[in-house]
Amino acid sequence: MSVTRTFTVTVQSTGSGNKYFIDGVQTPTLTLAETGTYKFDQSDSTNGTHPLRFSTTSDGTHSGGS
Repeated sequence: MSVTRTFTVTVQSTGSGNKYFIDGVQTPTLTLAETGTYKFDQSDSTNGTHPLRFSTTSDGTHSGGS
């Protein structure tokens, strides 16, 4: 079964730095299907200096991943 979904991405200051919010939830864990098609809508102005990047390892480059 193929999934098509759009996630709305915003950035908010939480007092402990800027955090990504996806569909209004702070840094959620997303489960993506290999056969799915996903769009991450960063049209909100809060994304202006916060590029969204994906990693194949936990914590990405922050923990020495890629």
